[in-house]
Amino acid sequence: MGDLRATLRANTARMRTGLEKAGFTLKPGPTPILPVMIGDAALAAKLADRLLGHGVYVISFSFPVVPQGQARIRLQISAAHTVEQIDHAIEAFTSVGRELGVVR
Repeated sequence: MGDLRATLRANTARMRTGLEKAGFTLKPGPTPILPVMIGDAALAAKLADRLLGHGVYVISFSFPVVPQGQARIRLQISAAHTVEQIDHAIEAFTSVGRELGVVR
């Protein structure tokens, strides 16, 4: 069981670090639930839709689920994710984020 927790922590750190390095803003916290802050609801929905085309399934949240102007993409990392899957998700976020002007 300890190995799974260690893997989960490592996966979460890898995803958080990769997305922040790409220029995304994530809400701080130690949990494997990573809120990627987008701000605009339509842009968050478009980002989620485009990521699905890259094989990355994520959910966008906007008002009234979260405060107005704080739309986000919610990621939930698990110990079952492989390093390759996490790296693929980071690459997809970076690519689509650049296309949509979310990151540079």
